[in-house]
Amino acid sequence: MKNHLLYLLFSLALLSSCNTSKEIIYFQDVEVNSPEAVAPPQDITVQPKDQISIVVSSKDPELAALFNLTRVQQKVGSTGLNNSNNNGEISGYTLDDKGAIDFPVLGNLTVAGMTRSQIAALVKQRLKEENLVNDPVVTVEFMNLSFSVLGEVKTPGKYSISKDYITLLEAISMAGDLTIYGKRDAIFVIREDNGERVTHWVDLRSCDLFKSPVYYLKQNDVVYVQPNKVRAGQSTLNENSVKSVGLWISIGSFLTSLGVLLFK
Repeated sequence: MKNHLLYLLFSLALLSSCNTSKEIIYFQDVEVNSPEAVAPPQDITVQPKDQISIVVSSKDPELAALFNLTRVQQKVGSTGLNNSNNNGEISGYTLDDKGAIDFPVLGNLTVAGMTRSQIAALVKQRLKEENLVNDPVVTVEFMNLSFSVLGEVKTPGKYSISKDYITLLEAISMAGDLTIYGKRDAIFVIREDNGERVTHWVDLRSCDLFKSPVYYLKQNDVVYVQPNKVRAGQSTLNENSVKSVGLWISIGSFLTSLGVLLFK
């Protein structure tokens, strides 16, 4: 009887481990050493209310300075503003409701829907066409663009976007990857676009992830990782339950019954 019981427990443990591995392994249907075409990345485009910095450089620094906004900083305890002691920090442009910015000298520039490189090209072209700067070098950076990762990841939080594109896998990596309690087949990406909110379901266990419309994230996307049944069950085991006499009686009764079976 004892040997049969031990064999049964071992079999159940083995089956449990097999099921668990299927639940946590990424890209289970990927074809190894089988090249496939990769679609070009989807660069992030700026939208109304986004904030960007635009820096113009030239061989003539004084000329280029006319097109750069500088933030004047006031030191603690000082009585006035001191332009000579500021850190030269660049102030950003915030896109209005129509997706336009008010650029020095050039006036309103509609940049909504453009990538960083496209905005830089537009400013550079306008400066040269109007004979304002003959050799402009324009650099555009994101300032307030971010995404959020919530749920069963090691470090949930809000993360800044500093490059042209970011994938869902990179976002999860920045958050420290999923915990052992995160459901690999239940990743939600909540996106607000053109006045609509759409929730996409992603399964990290399948290579279909690469074809998902949210594989490349956008600013303000929210990535949520659902907890598995184990974590959900733990949420009901609060401090009062742990201190409950009935809980410990139940545990003791189970252990006693198991001991009797093993002894027999």
